[in-house]
Amino acid sequence: MELLRLGSPGLERPFVRDGDTVYDLASLTPDIDGTFLGADGIARVRAALDRDELPAADVEGLRIGAPVARPTAVVCIGQNYAAHAAESGAEPPAHPVIFFKHPNTVVGPNDVVLLPPGAEKVDWEVELAVVIGKTARYLPSVEAARDVIAGYTISNDVSERAYQLEVSGGQWSKGKCSETFNPLGPALVPADEVDPQALRLRSFVNGEPRQDSSTADMIFPVLQIVHELSQYVVLEPGDVINTGTPQGVALSGRFPYLQDGDEMTIEIDGLGRQQQRTERVRLG
Repeated sequence: MELLRLGSPGLERPFVRDGDTVYDLASLTPDIDGTFLGADGIARVRAALDRDELPAADVEGLRIGAPVARPTAVVCIGQNYAAHAAESGAEPPAHPVIFFKHPNTVVGPNDVVLLPPGAEKVDWEVELAVVIGKTARYLPSVEAARDVIAGYTISNDVSERAYQLEVSGGQWSKGKCSETFNPLGPALVPADEVDPQALRLRSFVNGEPRQDSSTADMIFPVLQIVHELSQYVVLEPGDVINTGTPQGVALSGRFPYLQDGDEMTIEIDGLGRQQQRTERVRLG
């Protein structure tokens, strides 16, 4: 089962794909958001499918939006793969490195990624994204984190490395928060249908391979990340957690940074594929 939001930006509507058929969810919810997820929305969708209550929908030609609307927070984990930490010139962290992206960076999985006017070091980062389904505060154990995860999707944690590292003032967010810097989707797959530590991640630029790794190589696995975050941040339904990227980014020096008109392809087995074209913002 895959939860989808389809339609023009700001006008997306909720759907579910079950097998080869897409069904309209308008009778259950106006959108796939924190309110829906926090009210056992996924269980209600499954029950409606079992009772054959949802109408089939013709979605041919509709744009794919981010699979969760208006996340109140996008929390990110840095350097969560040892090889990526090494290519960044850092030792593997002893504790999860946490930073934030502005929620308005989230766009659809195939939307254009805008290169800021002065940006010269824009990078790609394929990441497994966790979507929270229940409020999580001070979780008592790592295993307790399993109950607060609604599902998983794909994130491209687009980054401008000069903004992130050279003019950062010691924080990373300048390089992470430009508009369109977090393509998300295409679908939200329920947590009980995914093994988050056995997923192959890949990225390509203009059809050429860049990253190819497995979530099995995470330093901090998903449940540990959610548990630890809950000790410092109250996670709410609809929040998104980007869990880190493997080696193979431009920051390594092995590949050029993104240029106007480049095409990124980002994919994770079982969760689908994204594809974005870059476009330079021109002022005046």
